[in-house]
This record gives sequence, structure tokens and C-alpha cells, in this order.
Amino acid sequence: MEFNYFRAGDGQLMRYGVAKIAHGNPKGCILLLNGRSEFMEKYQAVVEKLVERNFHVISLDWRGQGLSVRELENRDKGHIKSFQCYLDDLFFFYTTVVAPLGLPVTVLAHSMGGHIALRFLACRGTQIKKAVLVSPMVDIVTAPIPRPLAGILARQMVRWGMETCYVPGNTDYNRDAVKFSGNPLTHDPRGFWQEHLCIEKNRDLVLGGVTWGWLKAAFDSIDTLKVKGVAQQISAPVLLLSAAQDRVVSCRAQEKLCRNLSNGIFLSVPGARHEILNESESILSFFWQAFDAFTDLMEDARFFMKK
Repeated sequence: MEFNYFRAGDGQLMRYGVAKIAHGNPKGCILLLNGRSEFMEKYQAVVEKLVERNFHVISLDWRGQGLSVRELENRDKGHIKSFQCYLDDLFFFYTTVVAPLGLPVTVLAHSMGGHIALRFLACRGTQIKKAVLVSPMVDIVTAPIPRPLAGILARQMVRWGMETCYVPGNTDYNRDAVKFSGNPLTHDPRGFWQEHLCIEKNRDLVLGGVTWGWLKAAFDSIDTLKVKGVAQQISAPVLLLSAAQDRVVSCRAQEKLCRNLSNGIFLSVPGARHEILNESESILSFFWQAFDAFTDLMEDARFFMKK
């Protein structure tokens, strides 16, 4: 992937990357939208698989993470004032960088990227051919704190001036504290450590935990997505892949939202933890079969009919 920078609508510097097929005409363009705390280097293996399937791939580091502009002096703090900032950046990026490629665009988005993609589709969905959403953040698992209480608490802490303070349990990135055992993200050790190997090469990629401001902004955006009629505005075909063992985002909320889509397919991925794209070979094989069927690389949709 070749990296470059663009200036967002407010003039802030944002990083993006492009990977193109070596020869011939591409089938289309994949707009790859990653999750919270992530960066493009983490998805190199996914990008290679997409290029093998004859797609150009284009992606960006969200505002506040990767090598895009950070919101706070402490680079480790995951912070945003409003998810509208992410949407504004995506609208600008799509208009100035993605659309000029002149190719049909399919979105592939993970977790927070899936949430932003849903809101984008509700506003600009006619510009997108299809969307594959992997463990999208339709809602957040807040156990052991009840979800309604977590929302009230986040909003109250922001009102009390704690917007840029870490949510308890969240800290700066600490490599020594990273453990594979018991992690909620993946069963695959290689997939788990890939992100941290990238960070060892470039500490500027790292992001720690979230602030009260980020959490409030996330809950506000989740509430926006739940407003009656918002999901119904999404007309593009959507494949929503839900990780059966997800402890990060809500599978129930994903399934409920998918029922409200005019052209949605809900597919639970057996045995998968949150990061389906970094999972074991058997789970990855399941994902790519579903992806190929949905993006018309297989002859028909029998893959979904038997699930």
C-alpha cells in the first residue's frame, strides 16, 4: 500500500493509502474503514487478499489515530468531540480522493468503521455499490455496568469537565500489559500480535484507551443510528457479519438493525471473536467465502441460502 496525506475540510492533515492491482482493469474499489485504535498497516494481509480479487483498495487513518492528526497533546488518548467529525472527514475523503477514481465502490468496514459506514450509507448510500460490515459497532457491550447507566455516566462526566480524562480502566498504551491469553479480539496469536509488531516499528501508530468525551460521542452517534427511519434510508445491499463470541460490541443490536435494512443479510460467524479479519484460518475462510459470494465473485448466492 502506498501512503499519502490529504487535508480535511478543516485543514487538518489526514493519512490515506492506496493499493492497486498490477495489471488490467480492476473489478472496482474497496473502501476499507478500520476500527477504533487501528491503522492501515494492521490490514496488510486483508489488502493483499482484496488485490488478489482484482480490487483497488483505498483506506485512511481516522482522525485521532494512526498517523492522522491527533486530537490531544497526549497522543495515546482516544478522543473525539463528536462522531460527526469522522463523518465529515469521510465525506471529504470520498469526494476528493475516492470518487475521482471513477470505480464502483464497495465498503469493507470493521467495528467503529462499520458504525461510521452505516451513518455514511444513510446519508450518501446511493454512491456505494455494496457494503460488507464486520462486527460493526451498532452498540457497545458495557458489562458489568448496564448499558443505559453507562450512557448517563458518560454524559454526566463530560458535563463535569472530565471530557479529556480516561474512562476508568483505560490508560496509555503499555506493551508490557498486552496479553494474548483471555483477549476478546481473536483466537489467532499471529493475528493478535500483528498490530503490536507494527507499533514496535513505529510508536507513533499507537493509541491507548478512550476518554469520557470519546465514549459520550460514541453513545450519541449510536442513538442517532437508532432513530426511527435512519436505518431504513440505507438502500445499498449490506452484508453484516456478526462475531458469535463478540464481547466488545452487541450482536443483538447488529441483528436488530439488519432487520430494518431494506437490503440486508445478517450472518453470524460461528466461533469468532470481535476481530473476524484477524481470526483463525477456518474463520477467515468462512469470511472470504461470504465476501466472495456477496461481491459476485461466486456464481450465485447459494452460500447464504444454506446458512
